[in-house]
Order: sequence, then structure tokens, then C-alpha cells
Amino acid sequence: MTTAGSHSTMQTSVMALETEHILQVYKRNPVVFERGRGCYLYDADGRAYLDLVSGVGVAALGHAHPRLAAAISEQALTLLHTSNLYFHPLQGELATRLSELSGLPRAFFCNSGTEAVEACLKFARRYWHAQQDTKRSGFVAFEHSFHGRTIGSLSITWDDHYRAPFAPLLADVQFVSPNDPDALFAAVNDSTAAVVLEPLQGEGGVRPFSRKMADAVTEACRRSGALLIADEIQCGLGRTGRPFYSPVLGLTPDLMAIGKALGAGVPIAAALFSDRVAKAAAFGDHGSTYGGNLLACRAALVFLEELIDRDLISHVASVGAHLERGLQAIKARRPIVRELRGAGLMWGLDLDRPALPVVQAALDLGLLVNRTSDTVVRLLPPFVITASEVDEACNLLDQAIAKTAEAQTK
Repeated sequence: MTTAGSHSTMQTSVMALETEHILQVYKRNPVVFERGRGCYLYDADGRAYLDLVSGVGVAALGHAHPRLAAAISEQALTLLHTSNLYFHPLQGELATRLSELSGLPRAFFCNSGTEAVEACLKFARRYWHAQQDTKRSGFVAFEHSFHGRTIGSLSITWDDHYRAPFAPLLADVQFVSPNDPDALFAAVNDSTAAVVLEPLQGEGGVRPFSRKMADAVTEACRRSGALLIADEIQCGLGRTGRPFYSPVLGLTPDLMAIGKALGAGVPIAAALFSDRVAKAAAFGDHGSTYGGNLLACRAALVFLEELIDRDLISHVASVGAHLERGLQAIKARRPIVRELRGAGLMWGLDLDRPALPVVQAALDLGLLVNRTSDTVVRLLPPFVITASEVDEACNLLDQAIAKTAEAQTK
């Protein structure tokens, strides 16, 4: 059997073909996956890997989920796509479910989290245009934020290494520290269209907002009249053991971006709107060719049935607590782990050194984790992970951290 560092002829040819013909913007790990089952992926040589990345938080129901696979197959044999020129029976049903879950009564369906953020930015400005307030065009975002890679979403993404090659971006964006209420109050004023935040930052290092800072956001919006946009693309839809993380912090967003887990692997995302923001929209203001097609909506409905009707969300909360205990034990044993942050099934281990060697060591051991914010090992397991799989993962991660620490002290 091959290891992560050795490859069959077939795997080598796949990687070579991509190198020749795919735009080189992804630095992929050297492994070719062909199939999955539950929380495991299998490479082209049949080796199993325990997946604690889940497609960066997407494969919430794991891989080859039977009910999801059956629904997708049935929908493909019925009708895939009609465009938004016509009605179909699934968009309204899905929007209703999301409204009940979020408290935001209107939805716009699109294909990715970045598109959902773009819709939120557009309709924040659209709201103020409808109020005939032409000076309200600015956005206030936070350090360590990540909201996407299109021009608008990139403009409110903090890390300059994402932004610099594509400048100039939107000009009227200010970033403030998520630990400085005074800076926030200074930044948010009568030219601010909206404050944008991830209640639990993901790509920026798995950093939860404090209740103190969340209260400051609420007060800054109240004082200035600015709208609040919550980016719950990664932390929402049950990832933390709760439907959304904003209510945990006492936040009441006017707009919300969701995605990732929503289709459990089928591309779908949504921007959700309060009534007052939705009332500013007019026919033709926005659109998406693929957004809300039948296949994507069917997948999302299956996901929500599993999450809510079959109470998978309670499992996330309980198994997430089990994972936290396992990670706390690793932190206690391994001095290179400076801090553990997260909730539910969204965790980051902040190391005192770059995290990439741990990610690579874990891959060699058959465990998939990833690195973010340079020093953070991020874990985003499928919601269906079991306690025994959590134990297996923690054992492998502990070995990877120990191996890395030992190698770097020699």
C-alpha cells in the first residue's frame, strides 16, 4: 500500500495533467481522492483517510450519504434546472425553512458563499439608495476576516496577501480590531452602509467574537443606523451545534450570508434578508443563472431535514463537546499548542510555530486537517462523525503534533 508520500502511476498522471492544464491557483496536497464513505475518503490506491476537513466545511453529512445520494439521483431523473425565468416547487420550500431557522424572511439563492456576500453588500447599498441616502456607501469589517475572493467580498477580507495583487478594491472599507470597541465606534458613522462580521471567524484562525465586542457592534449600528451583515457561511447551519452563531452573541443581523454545509456537497448558498432590506429590492436588481436550481434546492432540503427534523444538530453539540475534550487533552500534553478556539465541530489549535508540518504529518498518518492563519490547525469534521472517530482523529492528531515537535527540536 502506498503512503501519502508515494504515488501510483495513476495518481502521478492525474497530478501531472492538472499541472499542465489547470490554472495554478491551488497548492494541492499530493493525494488523489476517488471515493468516500461517511467520514472517510479513499485515494486512488485504496488508502483510507479520516476526513476532518469535509471539503472546507461543506460535506456536513459526510461522503456518499444514502438519503442525499438517493434524492440527488431522483431529482436528476426528474428535472435539474429551469432558470429563474419560471417557478419550481423547491425554492419557496427551502426559503421557508431557512426563514424559520434564521428569523430572516427573504432569501436569494446563489452558488457560493462569496456570491452570498456579494449579494449582501449590494443590497446593503441598495437599501440606502432606496432611502435616498447617497452618502451611505461604506463598510466596516474586522481584522482576521475572510469573506471571499471576488472584488466586493475581497474588499472586506482583511489579510493583505489576498488583497494586494488585485488592488484597487472598494475604497470605502475600514478594518477595526475585533477587540477594540472604541475603534469600532470611531469607524461606524453616518456614511457606513453596513458592519460586516463573521460571528466565529474561520479562515482568519477560528476566532470567536466576544460578547463584549458583539454588544459594541449592536450599539454602533443602533447609534449610526448602519445595517449589520453576518457572514455565517462557515460557522452557521449547525456547525457550532446551534443553527447560527449570531444569536449566541446577541446579534440580530439585517442580512446574512450562508453556504458551505447548506448543500452538503452540492453547490448552493443564500443571502438572507430582513423585511426592511428586502423591501428595497426591485425586479432586475440581481440574478443568478444557476441560483436556486432544483438539484441544489433538493440537496439543501435533505440537509435541513437531517439537521433539524432528524436532530443531527443535537449530535453535533454532543460529539463537538467530546471533540473539545480530546483537543484540550492534546493541548495539555503538547506545549507547542498555545490556544484552542472554537465551538461544536469547528476548532482551531493555534501553535507556537507554522502549522503546515502538522498538516503534512497528519496526512502521512491518514488524517485530513488543514492550516489557516499560518499557525492554526483547523478542524471542520462532518456533522455525522462519531465519538469513536473523534477518538481516532485525536490520537492521530496527537501523533502528528508530537512528531512535528520532535523533528523541529533535533
